[in-house]
Amino acid sequence: MRKTSIIIPTYNGREYLKDCVYSIKRYTEKPYEIIVVDNGSTDGTVDVCRQEGIAFISLANNVGFPAACNKGLKIATGDTLLLLNNDVIVSRNWLENMLDCLHSSADIGIVGPLTNYASGKQQIDMPYTNVEEMAQQLNAPDSRKWLKVDRIVGLCFLFKRELMDQIGLLDEQFSPGHFEDDDYCYRARQAGYTFRIAGDVFIFHHGSASFGKKDVSKVESLIERNRQKFMDKWGIDPTIYV
Repeated sequence: MRKTSIIIPTYNGREYLKDCVYSIKRYTEKPYEIIVVDNGSTDGTVDVCRQEGIAFISLANNVGFPAACNKGLKIATGDTLLLLNNDVIVSRNWLENMLDCLHSSADIGIVGPLTNYASGKQQIDMPYTNVEEMAQQLNAPDSRKWLKVDRIVGLCFLFKRELMDQIGLLDEQFSPGHFEDDDYCYRARQAGYTFRIAGDVFIFHHGSASFGKKDVSKVESLIERNRQKFMDKWGIDPTIYV
């Protein structure tokens, strides 16, 4: 039986994590495991993991998003893998519909949902009300809503194990985060895979919880620095795929 490994990196996001895990347990019908990778939190995050009875890796310090994801991926046992931000709340049919999309064609390597907060085509163009109401409107299974795209944002990033076996883990040079998802998509595209937005899945994203506490200018500087790393690596500007 297929199982999905849900890997959630987190840093001092205890309340976000509690809500995220609760929503997964409430709305997920397909077999799954949760692996939390705690980036040296000091807010009792590990206690939440123990209380919820979920697997976790506790790191001594914050190694950043890509490195934390990789540590989770290395111990994941599922045949599908899902990187999930801690500040996400999932809704009904979310995983089922995404898995249906992912496995609908051999060439599809990565699938992502619609959300209220993301760069590019995954952001909904309708007013956000609440998770339940949005899911009621958007999450009925409907393959006609699947959209082929050039990139998937890393906030909810579902992919096949065979893809990871072929192209490897996230590139940790992009730590603490930004453009590691674009880099992974680029490598997947080179390996012959395509991507889909599962337009029949809406999830809620608080947005920039990992970076929101930092000075805005520092975040902008990080984004620009990692964009330059991508261009140095591949010779193209990743923003052409947005």
